[in-house]
Amino acid sequence: MNLLKALATISALTFASRILAFARDVLIARIFGAGMATDAFFVAFKLPNLLRRLFAEGAFSQAFIPIFGEYKNRRGQEETKLLVDHVVSLLAVILFVVTIIGIIAAPILVYISAPGFVKEPEKFDLTVQLLRITSPYIFFISLVAVAAGILNSYNKFWVPAFAPVLLNICFIGAALWLAPYCDPPIMALGWAVFLAGIVQLAFQVPFLRKIGMMPRWRLVFNDDGVWRVIKQMGPAVFGVSISQISLIINTIFASFLAAGSVSWLYYADRLMEFPSGVLGVAISTILLPSLSKLHVDSNPKEFSKLLDWGLRLTCMLTLPSALALGLIAVPLLSTFFQHGNFQSHDVLMTRDALVGYSVGLIGILSVKVLAPGFYARQDIKTPVKIGLITLAATQLMNLAFIGWLNHAGLALAIGLGACVNSSILLYLLLKRGIYQPEPGWAAFSAKLGAALLAMGATLWFVMGSEQHWLTTSGWTRIGHLTLLVTAGIVVYFTVLGALGFRPKDFAKRGVN
Repeated sequence: MNLLKALATISALTFASRILAFARDVLIARIFGAGMATDAFFVAFKLPNLLRRLFAEGAFSQAFIPIFGEYKNRRGQEETKLLVDHVVSLLAVILFVVTIIGIIAAPILVYISAPGFVKEPEKFDLTVQLLRITSPYIFFISLVAVAAGILNSYNKFWVPAFAPVLLNICFIGAALWLAPYCDPPIMALGWAVFLAGIVQLAFQVPFLRKIGMMPRWRLVFNDDGVWRVIKQMGPAVFGVSISQISLIINTIFASFLAAGSVSWLYYADRLMEFPSGVLGVAISTILLPSLSKLHVDSNPKEFSKLLDWGLRLTCMLTLPSALALGLIAVPLLSTFFQHGNFQSHDVLMTRDALVGYSVGLIGILSVKVLAPGFYARQDIKTPVKIGLITLAATQLMNLAFIGWLNHAGLALAIGLGACVNSSILLYLLLKRGIYQPEPGWAAFSAKLGAALLAMGATLWFVMGSEQHWLTTSGWTRIGHLTLLVTAGIVVYFTVLGALGFRPKDFAKRGVN
């Protein structure tokens, strides 16, 4: 298995999903704008998403995949299948209970996550209604994440990577055709979330059957593998919750700011999710199973080389993305979102948040490479401790920035907090001898710096004034943005090519 090829496959499918996500968000911005209804929906959608990241894609994946890989590589198909049956059965029970609690306790959850909504009873009640509709999403999407972990371990990367496309299709269909029949129309998006969870789970079932890993109901409480997963999940849940607590606190702060602040942060985050998803999700998806296999095989040299490969690739692709998001925020936002009820003021407010987020993009994506270096070794406690430090640092920065930067200060704190997180992870990997950088980092960094300077100058001159982007027509924006992005990409990779970079230099074989 060629890791670069696998990365390209996942990134391409994630790119398609992000394109559909942009179409979805453009529709939402155009139809619903940025106000009370969208604030309510984004809070209601954020809560099940938080639980999904906490229980499934976060804590569960970190605990389950290394142990699943150990069973797969050492114990054979039968014992591995039993582990899947026992773990999934127990997880389904837990998820069902969590879903019921979410529906019943919706008013309390909204009060905790967005207390500023209490002063506006209509917004508060709407958020509660939407949360009750979206709560079952946590059940279905968590099982989707379990299936994804299993399929990724069998190198079936494209199947989980395609599943988010279905989520965006459900959103687009609901916004276009269901919204006119709902009262209020925003309720259509809540039902889209509910349906998307079912559709994504159903899509992966045939592929689980094909590899012989379709779970059967076998609820037992004395399986050693299950208890190992649970023991690992304890600190993992705590570790993942730290980053999610930061997001909750940001939402709490934003709920007290000007109307639209929650939405401005959301739309900025959507643009940030583009490079984060296309690269970050892809690279963490392929790294964890491969690193776990290398750890099981006691191959520390290749383990270190794989981390080095991931870091170099991340720097090469993330740094230009961060620079571009900061420099051409207004062109991007005005082209994608300035339609209908989303006005120029919303563009400028979202721009401020996007610039704050972009500062920390390299930190956010580096964590996707560095943290698996601990998870693959079944060491979850170390990232948890680092997460606590990150949480404290982020909240101190929130208090320092919010008074004079408002919602943009919240975004900046998240970005800088991610840089703190990745820096400590890297320091400890180096200190413990887990990661030993390959030769050539100084020359590599200098070449990247030259390419970034050339790309930044190109974007600055081709962009023109921000006012032009706020007042020009839609098709003119699209043409200009296409030219702008193309020029930046061509200049960046042309300079890298002239300095000796070749795609084959990043080709790397994975482990099966």
